[in-house]
Amino acid sequence: MEFEKKHTGYKVFMAVIVTALITFIVTTIGIYNYFTKTDNGNLRILTKYITTSDSTNTLKTKLEIVRRYLERNYIGDLNEDKMLENAVKGYVQGVGDEYTEYLTKDEYEDLMINVNGNYVGIGLYMAKANDGRVIILMPIEDSPAEEAGLKSGDIISKINDEECESMDLALVANKIKGEEGTTVNLEIIREEETLNFTVARRRIELKYIDSSVLEGNIGYIRLLSFDDGSSEKFKEHLENLKAKNIKSLIIDVRDNGGGLVDEAISLSEIFVPKDKVILRSYDKENKEQVEQSSNSKPETLKLIVLVNENSASAAEIFASAIKDNNVGKIVGTTTFGKGVMQELVELATGGALKITIEEFKTPNGDKINRVGIAPDVEVKNDKEADDDSDAQLEKAIELLR
Repeated sequence: MEFEKKHTGYKVFMAVIVTALITFIVTTIGIYNYFTKTDNGNLRILTKYITTSDSTNTLKTKLEIVRRYLERNYIGDLNEDKMLENAVKGYVQGVGDEYTEYLTKDEYEDLMINVNGNYVGIGLYMAKANDGRVIILMPIEDSPAEEAGLKSGDIISKINDEECESMDLALVANKIKGEEGTTVNLEIIREEETLNFTVARRRIELKYIDSSVLEGNIGYIRLLSFDDGSSEKFKEHLENLKAKNIKSLIIDVRDNGGGLVDEAISLSEIFVPKDKVILRSYDKENKEQVEQSSNSKPETLKLIVLVNENSASAAEIFASAIKDNNVGKIVGTTTFGKGVMQELVELATGGALKITIEEFKTPNGDKINRVGIAPDVEVKNDKEADDDSDAQLEKAIELLR
């Protein structure tokens, strides 16, 4: 009986050992499979020695896991160059700022094309609205876009049947441009209508400044963008108008999407007296930089500046300098509200990074970004009018008379 008891105890002991061993083996196999055959497992292995502050290695790790999974399971071909470019785009987009973006090499080169003010396209000034939609600021005079019937305020929803709301503006422009003689199909949202246009591409000559003398010896200068050298061009037009004995001046920056900040400051200096503030800007550390006029002999012509909801960025700098220094009146509607400045940095790896580096405010210290410049005299144009009436311009002429 004693032997039988010992033998039975031995069998129980061995059963426990075997059960524990099997459990250990199964668990080990499960853990092995988890850590070697699943993405979560891979991530835990690869990030075991990465601290939370080591964001560069974390990014590499995540991309490596995604790449491995795609290589193992995706049924199509992988274009790693394209995938990498889009990964960088998405990374920068994660900043959450609509004006900070990564441009590919082709997008950057396309952006920098400027051969004697000519390019091949359909002739549009465009901007990104705050809701991400692409809005037409205005078609260029005598361009295919104008001839086709595209108008200021139109929303471009599709380019050749491709949705463009999520595209950055450089890519939108790149898709609209193309070889001379070819066409591009645009789906346009205008008020409550959805319209389709097929527009031929041709060489476009940019005309960003024009001037004339209106009835009553009123000078009129229209400036469509603050390009390099625009302030000097403006001075030439102003001198020509003064030679024709103008008594007052209208500067039209409606639908002017901006441009170079230095050009806006130079243009403001023509009218703002010496030592008066033109612009206040603030960097990452909220350090203030103040731009003041250096002109001891500013123009004294009675002045009105026309603005609308599409006047943005540098145009808003100019309008606020005129308004806050009381050297002219602002007529029209509240401006777009782009009160931040970007820096464009070319990367050694190709492409470029456009980064929001400063916020600017009016000379009085008022916020512009997402607020805009309110006019002294608010006048709205009737966009549905069939004639060529311009209530804003007519009001400016009335005030100057």
